[in-house]
Amino acid sequence: MQTPTVSGPRSATRLPRAVRIGVPAAIIGVAAAARLIGLDTPETLVFDETYYVKDAASLLAYGYEGRWPDDPNPRFESGELTRPAVEGAFVAHPPLGKWLIALGLAAFGTGNPVGWRLSAAIAGIALVGLVMLLAHLLTKNVTLSMIAGGLIAIDGSAIVMSRVALLDGFLALTVVGAVIFWTLDRGQYGRRLAPRIAAYAHPGDEHPPSRRVRDDWGPVLWRRPWLIAFGATFGLAASIKWSALYLFAAFALMSVVLDAVDRRRAGVPFWFSGGILLQGPASFLLTVPAALLAYVATWTGWFATSGGWGRDHGTNALAALWRYQQEVYGYHVGESTPHAYEAPAALWPLLVRPTYMHYDEVTEGVAVGITGLPNPLIWWLAWAALLIIAAGCAWSRLRIFSGGALPATVVLTGVAAGWLPWLLYPERTTFFFYTIVLVPFLVIGLAMVADGILRRGGRVALLVIGALVVVVSVFFLPVWMGLPLPLDQLSWRYWLPSWV
Repeated sequence: MQTPTVSGPRSATRLPRAVRIGVPAAIIGVAAAARLIGLDTPETLVFDETYYVKDAASLLAYGYEGRWPDDPNPRFESGELTRPAVEGAFVAHPPLGKWLIALGLAAFGTGNPVGWRLSAAIAGIALVGLVMLLAHLLTKNVTLSMIAGGLIAIDGSAIVMSRVALLDGFLALTVVGAVIFWTLDRGQYGRRLAPRIAAYAHPGDEHPPSRRVRDDWGPVLWRRPWLIAFGATFGLAASIKWSALYLFAAFALMSVVLDAVDRRRAGVPFWFSGGILLQGPASFLLTVPAALLAYVATWTGWFATSGGWGRDHGTNALAALWRYQQEVYGYHVGESTPHAYEAPAALWPLLVRPTYMHYDEVTEGVAVGITGLPNPLIWWLAWAALLIIAAGCAWSRLRIFSGGALPATVVLTGVAAGWLPWLLYPERTTFFFYTIVLVPFLVIGLAMVADGILRRGGRVALLVIGALVVVVSVFFLPVWMGLPLPLDQLSWRYWLPSWV
C-alpha cells in the first residue's frame, strides 16, 4: 500500500520567482474583479438572501433572529425597515454565517446591497487563495496550485456564490480552511512519530510486560495543534450549516486511518490496534471538544439575551440550546417542500438543474438573469478527472499525480463526504448550489490530472482546453454577474432546457 505523504518540492524551482508570485496574485485579482464589480446589482434581495440578510440585520439589532412582518422586503431594501419585532423566530441554520453577513451590514447599512453581499464576496476571494494553498500543501507543485486557483477563480458557481448573501460560500471557505489544518497535521504526524518510537525502542526483554505492550502498540501523540485547529474550524463550519458534519466525520475518520498507516510505516508491530485503540481516542479528544466549543461559542448572542427562539425553555441555557437543536434537526429531516429549482443530489454531476437566483426584465426585450451555473467545461471535466483519480487509486497508479496518494485521498474524501450523504435523503428538497462545497476538491482533482498531462508532453492540448475554459467563462459571465442581455442572447446561455 502506498502511504499518503506530503511530497517534496517538484515544480517550485522550475518557475521564476516573478511567476510564482505574480501569477497567483493575478489569479486573486481576477477573482476579486469577478466578485466585487457591480456587487450592488441587483438592488433587491435575491433567492434566499431574503432570509439570511434580514436575519443578519436582526442579529445586529438583538443578538438573535427576530420575527419580521409580512412582506418586509420592499421596506427593508429601501432602508426604511432595519429591524424586526423583538419576538424570536425559529430559524433552521446556526448563526455564524449570518453574523458574517452582518459585518457588511454594519459597514454599509442594512439598505445597501453592497453591505448585504460584501462578506460573501470577500469569502469567495479568500476561497481562491485557500484552494491554491491547499493544493500546494498537498503536492508542493506550484503549477498545479495555480491551475486549481485559476479554475475556481473563473468558475461560475464560485462567482455566483460570492455575489449573493447565502451561507454556502462561507461553508466552503471554512471547510477548506479545516482541511488545510488537517493536511498540516498529516505532514507533522509522521515526522514526530518515528523519534517517539526510537526513544523507547530497546532490544531485549528487560522491560516489564506492560512496557513491551506499549512499545508494540506505539506511542500516543497528544501535541497536535493542527488537529485541534482542524476540529475547531470544522466546529465553525457546522456553525454555518450542519452539512459540514459529514465532511468533519469523513476527514476525522481518515485521520485515524492514516495515523494507523503511519504507525505501520514506522515499524510498530501492532500498528492497527495502536492506531485505532490508542491514537484514535486521543484524536477524538483533540478534535470533537474543540469543535463543540467553537460551535457553542457562535451562539453567544443567543445566550447573552433572553428573546431568542427557545431561550426561555428552562433556566439551563445549554439545555435550552440542546432542545432548540432538536427542533432544527426535526425540521431538516422532514423538509420536503417542492421548489421549482430543486435538484436531486443524484443528478448533480450531470449539471441538470442549476439554481436560478434572479430574473428581471429591465426593459422590453432586455433582461437580467443570475444563475448558479458552474462553468460547464470545468464541471464535467472535473467529474471525469475524479473518475481517473479513483481509477488510479484502484490500480495503484497514483505516482502519475504530483503528491502521490495524499492529494487523491483529500479530493476523493472531500467530494464523497460533500455529495454522497445527500443521496440518503432523496425525498428532501435539495439545491444545486449546495455543490459549492465540492468545487474546491473538484478543481484540485482536475488540476492534478491537468498537471499529469502537462508533465507528459501534453502542453498543446492543455493550452487548447484551457483557452476553451476561459472562453466559456467569458461567455457565461453576464449570467453570473447579473449583466443585462437581450432575451435571445440570454437564451443562448441555456444549453439544456432544464437550465431555465
